[in-house]
Amino acid sequence: MTLTTARVPTNGIRRLTATLYGYAFLDDFVLLYPVYALLFADTGLPVWQISSLFVLWSLTGVLVEVPSGAWADAVSRRMLLWLGPLLSSVGFALWVLVPSYWAFAVGFVLWGLRGALGSGALEALVYEELDRLGAADRYARVMGRAQATGLMGVMAAMGLAAPVFAVGGYLAVGLASVLACLLTAAVAARFPEHRDPDAATAGAGWAATLRAGLAEARGDRSVRGALLLVPAVTAVWGALDEYTPLLVRDTGVPDGTVPWLLLLIWAGATGGGLLAAAGERLGTTGLAGVLAGSALALAAGAMAGTPAAIALVALAFGGFQLASVLADARLQERITGTGRATLTSVAGVGTDLTTITVYGAYAVIGSTTAHGSVFALFAVPYLVTALILAARARPCAF
Repeated sequence: MTLTTARVPTNGIRRLTATLYGYAFLDDFVLLYPVYALLFADTGLPVWQISSLFVLWSLTGVLVEVPSGAWADAVSRRMLLWLGPLLSSVGFALWVLVPSYWAFAVGFVLWGLRGALGSGALEALVYEELDRLGAADRYARVMGRAQATGLMGVMAAMGLAAPVFAVGGYLAVGLASVLACLLTAAVAARFPEHRDPDAATAGAGWAATLRAGLAEARGDRSVRGALLLVPAVTAVWGALDEYTPLLVRDTGVPDGTVPWLLLLIWAGATGGGLLAAAGERLGTTGLAGVLAGSALALAAGAMAGTPAAIALVALAFGGFQLASVLADARLQERITGTGRATLTSVAGVGTDLTTITVYGAYAVIGSTTAHGSVFALFAVPYLVTALILAARARPCAF
């Protein structure tokens, strides 16, 4: 009996993590990722139009993120996780079948809807399933590995993008991306989900879960601090990610080499995700140090303007990835009510709003300034965040 009791949580954790890692890999195994900025440019879009697409993408998330989080708290989170990839598959198909500004815009709206449906729902499902199995303390480790697995999917896509693009151009990488989305939806349907019906439907469903989640944020200072930390850490580098192909191209390498140098950047980010378990021991001062060091590496690597210096950008992205996982883990640990997906989505809205600001600023500055200089400029917010964290390095900070 003892062996059976011990085996059940282990089997449950194994099923959850195997599904999560498969989902994370396929969700980012999109061959369009390393080349879609080039697709936009080759279609004739100037930098300001490319940036406007990124703003539309984030704005969609802002409008839908919190309602979808409340929806995830009121209904099945698993359902939202398999529905989202189906939407993005339609968007990717439009991009390569009818490439134009308006097709790109529709695709980004669908992609934004997909992101909003998954944001909050995934974190809440994983945390509560781990908590049910008595393993909530593994959340940062599991999500760090999931992030790393997703980045491995990005790297695999980058490795395949160049040969597939050489054979079939944008159409081939686009159709491969559609297939990846369909496989992601199939894997998402296998997530375990054990919800307390009373908690899921308390009050009056969607509206009640939204009010409950926002009430917890208003009433708990530590939750508010964790909500602010998430966008402060994740937004800027998440926005700069979209411009990395242009940064790499500015080093003078041919387009066929761009995916390979992007592969190096995401190898660095993958390493950061794998360090999440060790990173939990850093504390607030250690997190401040990670952010400051990453900001300096980003500025130096971007300003150098050489292919070799992309290694410094990779190091910076590794630090930012580690910090992002730790910020999410802090938020999940502080949420105690039933509105977990709602509050995670509130943090996502903060991230999206900050990201839109970065896109807008990049559109203005990047129209007259080299991409390396713009990247270096956006290292400054991380230095500011690091200083604030260092100044508040007390047991109750964040």
